[in-house]
Amino acid sequence: MPHHHGYRSKTRDLFAKPYRKHGTIPLSKLMVAYRRGDLVDIKIDGAVQKGMAHKFYHGKTGRVFNIAPHAVGVIINKQVKQRIIQKKVHVRPEHIQKSRSREDFLNRVHENEAKKNQGSRQELKRQPKGPREAHFIESKLTEVVDQMPPIYKFDI
Repeated sequence: MPHHHGYRSKTRDLFAKPYRKHGTIPLSKLMVAYRRGDLVDIKIDGAVQKGMAHKFYHGKTGRVFNIAPHAVGVIINKQVKQRIIQKKVHVRPEHIQKSRSREDFLNRVHENEAKKNQGSRQELKRQPKGPREAHFIESKLTEVVDQMPPIYKFDI
């Protein structure tokens, strides 16, 4: 049979729900308030067929640009050959969640502001993790084992 490249082709595992997560959708997922400018992650729920985005957008992060009664409009950057196109997708709220990608950045900004208010000169930039400290391993406490294969004897 010829292969079909339908709208939901090759999504059997992509849209599958994890173990023990089947069943009805919690209402808290629908009660989240989205505002224009919010960052959201598109995470398609296979149990709800209405308002799905295309499989390409699953796992992508975008910015809310429109809020309709039953859907949320999201702008997502899509790379097509050498250019990046801003695509507008309307998705039901069951298929999106607020993104946590900026949490670390915002926490770092608040910490840096607190350090600046203390007045003392401190390094505010992130520093790479350096090499481990030099240390000695005491071999008296551990037994050294020489691993050698047994000698092969060829008997006829």
